[in-house]
Amino acid sequence: MTTQFKAEVFQNQYLPQGAREVHAIMTVTTLGGEGVAAAPTGDRLFGVICDTSGSMGGEKIHAARKAMDKIVNLLPEDTSFFIVTGSGSAQLAFPVSKATRENKERAIAAIKKIPVGGGTVISKWLFEALKQFERMPNAVRQALLLTDGQNDDSDEKQLNAVLRGCEGVFQCDCRGVGTNWQVKQLQEISEKLLGTTDIIPNAEMIEADFRAILEKALSKNVSDVVLRLWTPQGAQVLFCKQVSPDIVDLTNRAKAVKTQVWDYPTGAWGTNESRDYHFCIQVQPGNIGDEMLAGRASLIYTVNGVETKVAEARILGTWTDDDAKSTKIDRRVAHYTGQAELAQSIQEGLEARDRGNIEVATAKLGKAVKLAHESGNEATAKLLKKVVEIEDAATGTVRLKRDVAKEDTMTLETRSTKTTRIPKSS
Repeated sequence: MTTQFKAEVFQNQYLPQGAREVHAIMTVTTLGGEGVAAAPTGDRLFGVICDTSGSMGGEKIHAARKAMDKIVNLLPEDTSFFIVTGSGSAQLAFPVSKATRENKERAIAAIKKIPVGGGTVISKWLFEALKQFERMPNAVRQALLLTDGQNDDSDEKQLNAVLRGCEGVFQCDCRGVGTNWQVKQLQEISEKLLGTTDIIPNAEMIEADFRAILEKALSKNVSDVVLRLWTPQGAQVLFCKQVSPDIVDLTNRAKAVKTQVWDYPTGAWGTNESRDYHFCIQVQPGNIGDEMLAGRASLIYTVNGVETKVAEARILGTWTDDDAKSTKIDRRVAHYTGQAELAQSIQEGLEARDRGNIEVATAKLGKAVKLAHESGNEATAKLLKKVVEIEDAATGTVRLKRDVAKEDTMTLETRSTKTTRIPKSS
């Protein structure tokens, strides 16, 4: 089935005299159907990257092996897969192969023999995975990385270099099991590779998480879609962010196509998806009554060097002296601006808490409670309740809890960028 793309822009195009910033939310949805659509890529390649350092011994590696067995068995026969294990070095436990019955049996036998021991040097794991993904350049390419510890400090420079090589080649969801890993380390990887980061609090939950990631990966059928943004001469893109279902800042990921035309990566898509993007474009201000095309956003996918445009939306700016028009903020722009502020407040609050700055932590996390309450983000509000005592959610009046499980603060940090869609009733 082909994947039909639809793009809509929501904004208040009316600007007061002298205003330069144009804000817009673009909602992209996909459905199976007829029309201008992206043909299925066809091939899929799923890679598992599993930490086998010394700290993974015992219950964790037993659960990880069991989870890998399960997802290998769940792979459709027309899907290709591989397994990389890593410690201070990387090992190709099973090379790229079709998920035939025979290959699955061979892979499961290899999984049972995976040894444990050594340190954690993630750049080597990703580089080995990159070599496997490069064997199928036209496939939908998705990786799952599992670790339980912190990357070696000496690996930072090499990791950044390897991530630059991996960018655009494959996507990667990262999972940390337990509480001895660093959220920001995994987020750096997943953000660069257009994936997600989450916590698996205990080893028994690894299998369910692996299955969910595989199911999502198998739903993708169009690879390497970019969001192409044209702006008029003299304009500047101040930012481009995915704001739903997660906040991902794409601003510094832009690649120039030609003058005033930029491509932002969005990764692979499947049917029945919906994502929202927030643009802020700085333009030359016009006179009262002037209307400007401030931007044109298109979705482009490429197969064998041939580009196909599958959706397009226009971003407008009109200058007015009517205050009733210019002061009205589009509800979607307001909602996602608040969601970004919510994520920032949580991150700043947790950082202040770690530094022992109780006053700042209380203020920031209180603001987060208020924003979560106002936007109806119940999932984040529930996580905040584990870190603060809420006296009044409407005003953001809170007290920090003295004894908070590390698991709870890490869960709040990893999921702070998950947003809620704008309530239908608003």
